[in-house]
Amino acid sequence: MTTTTENNIFPLVTDEQKQAEETWRKSIPAQVFLNYFFAINYHIQENDDANGGLQHLPFFRAHHAELTDADLQAVTKLLHSCWSTEYALRATAELGDEDYLRNALHWTFPQAYHTILSGLQAFLYTTGVRSNNSSLVRREVGRLVVRNAYPRPVSFYAAGAYGDFSIHRLPLAGYKPGLHIAGKEIEAQAQIGQFLRTTRKMKAQWTRQQVQNNPNTALRSQKTGKVLDKWTASHWQQITWRLGYTTIFDLLGRLQISQTSREIERYVEAEIDFSLFHQSLLNIVSYLNGIHETYIAKAVGLERYQQMVAELPKHLQNSFVAERLRTRVEPQLTGQEPQQQMSIAA
Repeated sequence: MTTTTENNIFPLVTDEQKQAEETWRKSIPAQVFLNYFFAINYHIQENDDANGGLQHLPFFRAHHAELTDADLQAVTKLLHSCWSTEYALRATAELGDEDYLRNALHWTFPQAYHTILSGLQAFLYTTGVRSNNSSLVRREVGRLVVRNAYPRPVSFYAAGAYGDFSIHRLPLAGYKPGLHIAGKEIEAQAQIGQFLRTTRKMKAQWTRQQVQNNPNTALRSQKTGKVLDKWTASHWQQITWRLGYTTIFDLLGRLQISQTSREIERYVEAEIDFSLFHQSLLNIVSYLNGIHETYIAKAVGLERYQQMVAELPKHLQNSFVAERLRTRVEPQLTGQEPQQQMSIAA
């Protein structure tokens, strides 16, 4: 669209404006992704109590384990992997400015996922689930979420068949989410609800592809015996059991983006607040790792857990691990308030 003055033609939209609009349009997927993780962090901060809320859960109070020395070594090894990866994630925040954090997404995304995964595996080990299979791990933790093994801020989940998903423990998840950072609980829940639905939809589509690509499991036409190309609601219902529950751990699984993937480049090239993105991820990591550490300390005994922390490698000595032990783990096991001292971000 243009305007004319005598013989001169002036564009109403300049090249700079067009470029800005194009950059904004390309940034929308990354902005939505940031919105999702900021919303999760916002929801945690708004609904968390001082000590994570575990001591109020019957599942936590009943948690115990009989562990051999070999079992303790296995749990310790998983925890060291968890903590070393979180250490690297935190180091990125300390070293980098906005541009550094932008390009660091290539490793901070997988670091955030893998530190939580290692801590989760250590916790599951104390429940008798001892596997490196990511699908089995997600299925088992999904069951624990539904059984109220996690505090309210992260106990939400999605269930149901494709086209008929239901969101649980997020009463405001049915509202339409916006494209802006959440500033209210209703906005945070709406964005988390959308994140759950889109993630479950992707999982359902992937599961259908796996089922139909296998001659032994593929659904076929009763008339022709051929593999079905088009599915009805009843066909989707037949594979729902394969999906399990969709929880915060499935949402974090979306961080598994390959360094060579075009998708990661979309985020790197976007114009979003990378510092806010990184801080949101770090807060979520610390919260979930703290939950798993508390479960493990209860299973092995607080004194034994304190010894594990005291014997950490040099780079983890007097770090966020000890701080979380003091501010989160010990208070939930002893019922005492943490002593006041200079804080290291936990």
